[in-house]
Amino acid sequence: MFRWLSAAIDGQNRARLEEAFRWLYSFVKPQSKAIVGLMLLSVVASGLVLLQPWLTKLLIDDGLLAKDYGMLVTMAAAMIAVGILSTALSGVNRYLHTRLSGRILFNLRENLYAHLQTLSPQFYGGRRIGDILSRLDGDVSQIQRFAVDSLFSALSSVLGLVGALALLVTLSWQLSLLVLVMLPLEVLWLRWMRRKVERQTRVIRERSADLSSFLVETLPAMKFIQSVSQEQRESDKLNRLGDNYLKDLLKLQVTEFFTHAIPGTLTSLTRASAFLIGGYWMIEGQWQLGSLIAFSTYLGMATGPVQSLLGLYVAIQRMSVSLDRVMELKQAQPDICLPEKTVSLPDDCRGGIRFDKVSFAYNSQQRILDQASIQFPAGRCIALCGPSGVGKSSVIDLIMRYYDPMAGRILFDGIDLKSLSPAALRSKVALVSQDITLFRGSLAENIRYAAPEASDEALITAIEQAQLKTWVDTLPQGIDTPLGERGTQLSGGQKQRVAIARALLQHPAILILDEATSAVDEATEAEVIGNVNRLFADRTRILISHRASTLASADLQIYMQQAQFSTDATLLEGAERESD
Repeated sequence: MFRWLSAAIDGQNRARLEEAFRWLYSFVKPQSKAIVGLMLLSVVASGLVLLQPWLTKLLIDDGLLAKDYGMLVTMAAAMIAVGILSTALSGVNRYLHTRLSGRILFNLRENLYAHLQTLSPQFYGGRRIGDILSRLDGDVSQIQRFAVDSLFSALSSVLGLVGALALLVTLSWQLSLLVLVMLPLEVLWLRWMRRKVERQTRVIRERSADLSSFLVETLPAMKFIQSVSQEQRESDKLNRLGDNYLKDLLKLQVTEFFTHAIPGTLTSLTRASAFLIGGYWMIEGQWQLGSLIAFSTYLGMATGPVQSLLGLYVAIQRMSVSLDRVMELKQAQPDICLPEKTVSLPDDCRGGIRFDKVSFAYNSQQRILDQASIQFPAGRCIALCGPSGVGKSSVIDLIMRYYDPMAGRILFDGIDLKSLSPAALRSKVALVSQDITLFRGSLAENIRYAAPEASDEALITAIEQAQLKTWVDTLPQGIDTPLGERGTQLSGGQKQRVAIARALLQHPAILILDEATSAVDEATEAEVIGNVNRLFADRTRILISHRASTLASADLQIYMQQAQFSTDATLLEGAERESD
């Protein structure tokens, strides 16, 4: 089936589409039993739908016109029974269909989200978050609707078409030829319109992504927008984006209208012709009224499935746009290679890091490290120094294994990072940066984020060690107080103390403080750093800061310059003077 679908899409990369359909099929196949069950229900439902016009024919011809009251009562009772059964079956079918659709939809979205979790910060730095959200939401939903809804729509259409055609031929094979005249005309029209539908659907997806990106970018920055009095400017931008979206949406609506209007007009002409011919036969006494009504009904039931099946061809074009957009995300590759067999870190690892002739650069940019070597001794407090832009954060990213070096090795207690799973490595490294990530939820949930199984006692201890207890005691619900969206109600210092408490609760082998105390005063900073050095006295601590006072207590100063590491004290003093 999927080979036929990929063959139906011109101008696309066949191999890529087949891969995409195989990916989609991998989520449909596990639901095969539920699909078969729904198919059987669809067969029964289609049979009941086809039965109703025939019962109407018998009621009119054999009951009313024949003046047979017993047949009239029998057919009326049969119609009531069929109606009740159809209604009950429709409810069951809708419930099961919704459950199946939901399972496939959320499995698709979960799989794509899990893949996105493997990608590096560089991927997200080069993408609009609104565009990613549009693909995760709208495009995945479009794919799911095609995979499930179109499947059952096609089945119902085929059953309805075959059954209606059989009954049309039974009633009058001559009038049934009208369907054969209408069908080729509809096929030709829809083949001509499908390219326009595909092109305009892609434009609408992009317009939707533009709107999502605008909102994702501006809503968190509303405080800044207000501070520079640019509310009207952003409102004008939103209006322009909305106007562009509406303009292209209306174009698509017009195109889809004409796509379905012409087949609908052909259907009306066909039914009118059937009434003219069949009505003449009835007036001449060659046909009965019930047969004419039944034939007209079955004709509508036949042309409807024909349009649905031809509309499926258009739906393929729309779905292919969404599938192509989703596969762009799915085919994005992580910047690290996972080992076939991972090495486990011991529970008592101390966190020694060694760079062994490491070279690294982002894509084709200038090298940040070039054959650089250095030892971060285990259990020591190390200051990583250097001017802005020299690559200190990139060194941290390499330690966290968001990226792998182009050449050389990075060793964790003598173990090559490439032989470790990222999750195992990162569970042993806690990073506290100046950009604090907080989630909607309580204070306790945010502090426990890296260690969700931590006890209340451990949580309270971490809060005390991070100098948060006085503030927590003032909160209306204590540690259960909600922080709101991204913790926007917290000050910079409060956010950084929450992040330090989170790191303390994690009990890592390596603690990295990347400008972690920049939002607190020097006295508080000295107290926090002192507590960190006391609590992690046997663990590795890496400090990055532009404050000389932050680095003063370090056991070792490592300075970065010209893609190399150095421990030259004169370089460190120069860096401190630049900071001052």
